[in-house]
Amino acid sequence: MVSTNIPKTSQSTQTPTRKTGAFALIDSLLRHGVDRIFGYPGGAILPIYDEIHRAEARGDLQHILVRHEQGAAHAADGYARATGKVGVCFATSGPGATNLVTGIATAQLDSIPLVAVTGQVTRSAIGSDAFQETDIWGITLPIVKNSYVVRRAEDMARIVAEAFHIASTGRPGPVLIDVPKDVGIEECDYLPVEPGSVKLSGYRPTKKGNPRQINAALQLIQQAKRPLLYVGGGAITSGAHEELAQLAEHFQIPVTTTLMGLGSFDENHPLSVSMLGMHGTAYANFAVTECDLLLAVGARFDDRVTGKLEAFASKAKVIHIDIDPAEVGKNKAPNVPIVGDVKQVLQQMLQRISELELPSNTGQTQAWLERINRWRRDYPLVVPHPDQQLSPQEVIVEIGRQSPYAYYTTDVGQHQMWAAQFINYGPRRWISSSGLGTMGYGMPAAMGVKMALPDEQVICISGDASFQMNLQELATLAQYNIKVKTIIINNGWQGMVRQWQETFYEERYTASNMEAGMPNFVKLAEAFGVKGMVIRSRDELKDVIAEMLAYDGPVLVDAQVIKNENCYPMIAPGKANSQMLGIPEKKVERSEIMNCTSCGTPSPGNHKFCPECGTKL
Repeated sequence: MVSTNIPKTSQSTQTPTRKTGAFALIDSLLRHGVDRIFGYPGGAILPIYDEIHRAEARGDLQHILVRHEQGAAHAADGYARATGKVGVCFATSGPGATNLVTGIATAQLDSIPLVAVTGQVTRSAIGSDAFQETDIWGITLPIVKNSYVVRRAEDMARIVAEAFHIASTGRPGPVLIDVPKDVGIEECDYLPVEPGSVKLSGYRPTKKGNPRQINAALQLIQQAKRPLLYVGGGAITSGAHEELAQLAEHFQIPVTTTLMGLGSFDENHPLSVSMLGMHGTAYANFAVTECDLLLAVGARFDDRVTGKLEAFASKAKVIHIDIDPAEVGKNKAPNVPIVGDVKQVLQQMLQRISELELPSNTGQTQAWLERINRWRRDYPLVVPHPDQQLSPQEVIVEIGRQSPYAYYTTDVGQHQMWAAQFINYGPRRWISSSGLGTMGYGMPAAMGVKMALPDEQVICISGDASFQMNLQELATLAQYNIKVKTIIINNGWQGMVRQWQETFYEERYTASNMEAGMPNFVKLAEAFGVKGMVIRSRDELKDVIAEMLAYDGPVLVDAQVIKNENCYPMIAPGKANSQMLGIPEKKVERSEIMNCTSCGTPSPGNHKFCPECGTKL
């Protein structure tokens, strides 16, 4: 939590003018580049909405009326992920504010810059259990980077400037601003606070890495024969994809990413081993098990990545680069910790490589890359083609084939994992709730992306259960003609829940079947004024996807797929990454590369002795 007791913010030298707190809020947001606000009005926030009315009339910003406050938070989140800017959402007091909580927590777990503004009862009524009063400041305390209750209108400009600074710097995250109704009405001597002028005592995120640690990291990289880059969302946040590619190519280091890190490295690149973790590729999970050096870049060693933590990269020395010092060593102690912005640290490393004239592509990792490529051939991701019905993987592959450069949002479950496995993404083009795993995230997040980038193709891949969490946002799509394309991978189940019940609960399918009460999705879309389409067979797939993408407006497609398809590979809870379900067993052939049990050096399997240390193999 950031201290806000000692304001150090520089204010404008303009002559103050008498303005309301609501004016100060909206004017401050405009000065910070806000052009879209996603929200829903109510009594306590009406003074602010009255000011929004004036701003919209001037053409200064656009307010997007969602149909549920959770949709506002997710839309602002999607806006932020796609652009790197701070997303903004509004809600009134009481239930309006509490309806933001899931969206705020989603942003917090994924380190997304968000400013949530809530209305509150008047200052004199706070604590009296007034109508629609909740302590949203207290409720959200564990799930925000910082929060404010505005007690005086004259503090508004400073608080907004601080909120944007905190939300967008260091490790990004959500910030709450709670505004009592009478503060919005109250007049004050208003002085704007310029963006970028904020200085907060005790809050100075470290951006550059320690030079000694940079040198130590490079020494380990030079010594490694089986290195692996393990890249998380921090690389996306800092925009480090070019530096990451340069480092990987210079030392010929294979790259695996987390769910949040998708898009940070080109998955068509020969050094890519795609996503690791619970539903990652087999070759990525084998690689992290066998590597002798793990370079963790903007990743936090999440349990869905590591599996059994003590077995994760157990043969490797670890370099951990992260802007948040609290994450470094939290789950796994690194040999070389480096606190700093990922992009700047990688730039420092590349500069040092140049200064030391470290050679590139020495062949030191060649045997390691060949071994990974064998795993890639032996354990590929498989797209099933069942005789009678369409597989979900086929649908997702076809979407990716026809629209490879779209911005993709997802909901949560099997379809999310298949989308992660089978579509290759550019930076910021993969937008999914990873840490919290929020069903109902996909379509509202896609609204935010499309409002931020109206000329880009934006596609939401959802599931039939997830979609029903926030289906009311079809009305928002229709009202503003937000041209999002949503495709439902419809298997009639909470797919991932069904898979776990099948695998770990002896096929006791409790409360996971969604067929009873499921709406006709095409008619539902049409009822909201959105184009509805259906895919029932493989023969229809290509043409319906093409028509969906070509249509000039929002579309909802119901893709009816096989009901019992499971998402593999899968690491069972408490198991190591190498212990995956759903991959074929393969006997080790003597011609394959083997690891020395003493020093770990890879050697041809027909060798009797290790060429590095002489140990008998």
